[in-house]
Amino acid sequence: MEAGNKIYDLHLFVCTNVREKPKTGCADFGSIDLHAALKQEFKSRKLTAKIRINKAGCLDMCKNGPVMVLYPEGKWFYNVKTEDLPKIIDEIVSRVS
Repeated sequence: MEAGNKIYDLHLFVCTNVREKPKTGCADFGSIDLHAALKQEFKSRKLTAKIRINKAGCLDMCKNGPVMVLYPEGKWFYNVKTEDLPKIIDEIVSRVS
């Protein structure tokens, strides 16, 4: 298999995993809304050609949810709240080449 050209500079994976009760997943902590807000913000900034916001299944960090991980750096964001998004967005935008 041949590797293609780089399409995105960064990928942000947002865990949106739903688990069967009594266990909880990131979706139980609002990650689906966080994912939607991030996608909207990067779209409004016209950065969707450089930054891809992906839904992810379980990232195995449920006790720290909602969680996100930024690649290629492998930087993790734990216990993310809506009020954390401006700082996270600014950090991600500052990394775009």
